[in-house]
Amino acid sequence: MEAVSLMASVVLASFNVENLFARPKAFKTADWAAGQPVLDAYREFNELIAQDQYGDGDRDRMRELLVTLGVYYVNDRGAVRRRVTQSPPWAWLRKNRGTFDREPADPTLSMEITATGRADWIGWLELATEVTDEIGTRTTARVISDVNADVIAIVEAEDRPALVRLNTELLGGAYRHVMLVDGNDERGIDVGIMTKDGFPIRSICSNVDATDDEGPIFSRDCPQYEIGTPFGAVIHVLVNHFKSQSGGGGPRRRRQAREVRRIVDGLVDGGRHVVVLGDLNEGQPALDQPAANLTELFDPNGPLVSCYDLDGFDVGNRPGTFDSCGIRNRLDYVLLSRSLRPAFTSGEVFRKGLWGSRVTRPDRWETYQEMQRSVHQASDHAAVVVRLEL
Repeated sequence: MEAVSLMASVVLASFNVENLFARPKAFKTADWAAGQPVLDAYREFNELIAQDQYGDGDRDRMRELLVTLGVYYVNDRGAVRRRVTQSPPWAWLRKNRGTFDREPADPTLSMEITATGRADWIGWLELATEVTDEIGTRTTARVISDVNADVIAIVEAEDRPALVRLNTELLGGAYRHVMLVDGNDERGIDVGIMTKDGFPIRSICSNVDATDDEGPIFSRDCPQYEIGTPFGAVIHVLVNHFKSQSGGGGPRRRRQAREVRRIVDGLVDGGRHVVVLGDLNEGQPALDQPAANLTELFDPNGPLVSCYDLDGFDVGNRPGTFDSCGIRNRLDYVLLSRSLRPAFTSGEVFRKGLWGSRVTRPDRWETYQEMQRSVHQASDHAAVVVRLEL
């Protein structure tokens, strides 16, 4: 009797959800001009407080940054004072032990940062969040349901409890396995994965501590998930969210691409099937040119092939995945090891939950009618979907 080859349809997807239930106020797209200085101040303040010793110049700068962050404010007498509020504009200064600052009783005098170094106090700066739009959250769940992936990478999730809540409350428990490993980002931007029954997560390897001569490589992490499939095939899924474009970020993305390529080379040399997916945060200058800092992942002689280069992959009326979806906004990718190329059957960019920053409804792709304005969108990223027969 002729042997019967058993194969299963495997649907893979990547989706940057831009947080599920709560999002830092500084990430509010409509107020990006205000948000970027806040993020810059947040980063600089955290670098300053990590120092063993604080000089007078450091303390003066910390006070300036806390004004930018809304933790302090300048009163009508020109003095820097502590803001007392349950809803700070941008950030909270958390202080658990020791003493960091002192507010003089005289309202004409400014705050004094009394800590002389990191050993004097235990605390941190935390970005203030706001609840995401309920319609937007439900639209996010609808995109995930409609994509109906067996394995979906979730980019910009708050934490694992948020993913579990999404799955149980809005997806009806469609996913058997929900995992997120905290990464290097202090702002609550992480990457996770959800897989359906029959697609067990067999092992997890974090690369959060990967370093090179310049320091930590990954802005979040590049977690590796070894995932089984119903008829025995195993795929190694690397979920990524490369350095954002704020402030440039190109050199950091180049280092990240180089490290992902190193990891993939090792897996492929060991005979593994590999999928690299996520938001790589850099678009192409033209259809026939890869993103400048991601070239190691798009090497024509390398181990990976982009979904956009596969016959049968449907990009729709626009080539990109973010906001207006031009080619320079092609930020989200699914890359397959060449061993998986024969298994590819179809794929597409799924934009129904994407409105973007425009005022009027997009007319270059179909959108959910329930969305009436930008705040109702699932995300300003589209989902990217690939189907295999394994």
